[in-house]
Amino acid sequence: MRSGASTSSSLPSDDTDTRLVPGGPGYRRMSFALFAAGVATFALLYSTQALLPAISDDLGVTPDQASWTVSAATGGLALAVIPLSALSERYGRRTTMTAALCVAALLSVLVPLAPDLGWLVALRTVQGAALAGVPASAMAYLAEEVRPKALIGAIGLFVAGNSIGGMVGRILAGWVTQAWGWRAGLAAVGALAVVCAVVFRAMIPRARHFTPAAVSVKSLGRTLGAHLSDPLLRRLYAIGLLFMTVFGAVYTVIGYRLADAPFSLPQGVVGSIFLIYLVGTLSSAAAGRLVGRLGRRGALYLAVGTSTAGLLLTLTSSLTAVLLGLVLITAGFFAGHAVASSSVSRAATTGRAQASALYQTAYYLGSSVGGTLGAMAFRSAGWDGTVVLGLLAMVGAASITLYATRQAMTRQRVVAVSARR
Repeated sequence: MRSGASTSSSLPSDDTDTRLVPGGPGYRRMSFALFAAGVATFALLYSTQALLPAISDDLGVTPDQASWTVSAATGGLALAVIPLSALSERYGRRTTMTAALCVAALLSVLVPLAPDLGWLVALRTVQGAALAGVPASAMAYLAEEVRPKALIGAIGLFVAGNSIGGMVGRILAGWVTQAWGWRAGLAAVGALAVVCAVVFRAMIPRARHFTPAAVSVKSLGRTLGAHLSDPLLRRLYAIGLLFMTVFGAVYTVIGYRLADAPFSLPQGVVGSIFLIYLVGTLSSAAAGRLVGRLGRRGALYLAVGTSTAGLLLTLTSSLTAVLLGLVLITAGFFAGHAVASSSVSRAATTGRAQASALYQTAYYLGSSVGGTLGAMAFRSAGWDGTVVLGLLAMVGAASITLYATRQAMTRQRVVAVSARR
């Protein structure tokens, strides 16, 4: 398998560049198609998250057991994203994304029919693995088809679609569940995903800068090894994992906290809490402007600080403060994710699909780890335990960013000394 489908160095950078740009032909269709793909992916991937209290009550399971319906899906995606990204090198990004959305949407018909927790977790694992074809292929598609200066904005729109999908899926499932039960809630999310899959296929432009290549396990191993040996990419993968650990923990457990005293909110209202995802839509779309003003590391510091402040606010017993805390956590997470993921596409000059796939693997492993550990911490120590887990993850992300800052300052001093000689 070749190192990457195409690189920015192999494409023109002057007025003859035929890649997509804002305002140019095909850019709006591409943005709308990938937005729909993002909506379907996150709506399906986290379709059970807002319903965990209802699933626990109906199936008679604990919060940490029910959390596996979320962690299994994200874990399946994490395991499948690299193999499916390799297949996208052979069969194309658009084909891979279409197949992934169609299979996942079809599985959504079976998920509500699961007779017990074991079957539900198994079906969710397969569904998550099917969805793996979307994120890695989408990042590689954008890196090949969009001009570099517009890349972070295009990725921000895709991430915005993720946040809208996560929000709409949870709200829809929450209100349908309150009226007709959690199985009907999952069926409603499945119907939404089918519509999004049709829209994606109808709107996505043909790839103009992709060349198929044979899949070689040996070559794939070399490419992955090269990416994992790159210190910058390793740091970005770790940052993505840590941000998602916080997000997975908070949003897996928050439904239980809001449904319990002192809040005692009904299922529909709990699902509506995910309207806060709109903040993520705005912060991810604004990531490019943040980077322009603060630099990539500055934007990451801001994202860490915002998420940390949000975690601390949720420790209060005031519903207003808890909601404000969720707003800050969401804004910080989506900004950090957009910066880290776009930095991977920028840093990887070869094997971009595999570089993005490794990021997605780390990112969704973070979701699985965060969801499972967050639920376990909640069961043993309440919401305080979940917050402590999130704070530890943010300390880790800040430490990695600080290390990168110090490395950069050291390099600048060395260059300055050399220039004076």
